[in-house]
Amino acid sequence: MQRESRNDCINTNRIPDPHGGSLVDLVIETKKLPDDMFFVDINDNLRNDVENIGYGIFSPLNGFVGKEDFESILNVGRLKNGLPWTIPIVLDVDKSTAIKCKEYGEISLRNNNEHFAFLFFDDHYQYDKVHLARSQYLTTDEKHPGVSKTFKLKDTLVSGKIQVCKKRLQSKLEGYRLHPSITRKEIQNRKWNTVVGFQTRNIPHIAHEMLQKAALNIYDGLFINPLIGKKKKGDFKDQVILESYMKLIENYFPMDKVMFVTLHTEMRYAGPKEAIHHAIMRKNFGCSHFIVGRDHAGVGDYYHPFAAHKIFNEFPDLGIQPIFFPTFYYCKKCLGYANERTCPHGADYREELSGTRMRKMVTEGELPGKHLLRPEVAEVITKFQDPFVI
Repeated sequence: MQRESRNDCINTNRIPDPHGGSLVDLVIETKKLPDDMFFVDINDNLRNDVENIGYGIFSPLNGFVGKEDFESILNVGRLKNGLPWTIPIVLDVDKSTAIKCKEYGEISLRNNNEHFAFLFFDDHYQYDKVHLARSQYLTTDEKHPGVSKTFKLKDTLVSGKIQVCKKRLQSKLEGYRLHPSITRKEIQNRKWNTVVGFQTRNIPHIAHEMLQKAALNIYDGLFINPLIGKKKKGDFKDQVILESYMKLIENYFPMDKVMFVTLHTEMRYAGPKEAIHHAIMRKNFGCSHFIVGRDHAGVGDYYHPFAAHKIFNEFPDLGIQPIFFPTFYYCKKCLGYANERTCPHGADYREELSGTRMRKMVTEGELPGKHLLRPEVAEVITKFQDPFVI
């Protein structure tokens, strides 16, 4: 199959089409369940995956992937039709549950005693956990959080289309959870032709702000899209991230140039494979460009710092343009923020605020100086007794 070049599939005069050509919408009104309907209980993380399918964030997926797509994703990073896709979205069950799903055909998906979605059974199949771990995380080391989770999955995967019941807002976090159909309409209303997406799982420090503003010098709009969902121990809690960004945007950004939307999914820490997945989701939201950071979606030293940059060369037909900005830092000689392209001074003059350093300082009761962290953001952090995931 002939694939388009990256330049061919991105028209800089309009936002890109959804991944696969059309936006999936599988949201239905809540319906009464038959008394004898079979149900499967799933956790919060998998519920987010199901809802992301239903809302179109995972377009073109319309359910849990079947065996052919699953194997194609692991082997070549594409669906069986050739479309780029690097993270398999699966439902793992035990063998007896899989047989029940086949028997009933239509199954309710339940989370915390709430029936929120329906699965229409297509097939069930066995899989190799070692192959899944090695393909997705590029390692089989169980100290990697994604590998550890993989080896704890049940042995059978069930595929099939889903429907998601419309739900009421339950928290302030949900208020910023907009569907791609909404964000795309808003982008069109603002007449943005180019939109750059920014992925984050941390609170914003000034180096992040400088990077985002550098993007705003080039593109029409900035789409700040923090990840809300399960993270590893020591990461900032969702509420801290949300409130920090709201304060930053309110005080330091032109409001008509920024959209703030939360993305509800877990961090998989899959490095380069997850970078592609993150780009696809932002394409579905309506972004034409996507900032890919150093060690994007990495953990520990499992991935080369620029592995997430290099993998985009394998997907010239992705349909969203990756942006690789150099790291910003405060230069004590320049007396301002700079990067290696604009600053000639050595490491002795550079002051950087990594996530690790930030956590250490906050834990020890110390906050970074105003040249590293906006006071409004520092105020948000200090009001939380424990701002980190335990």
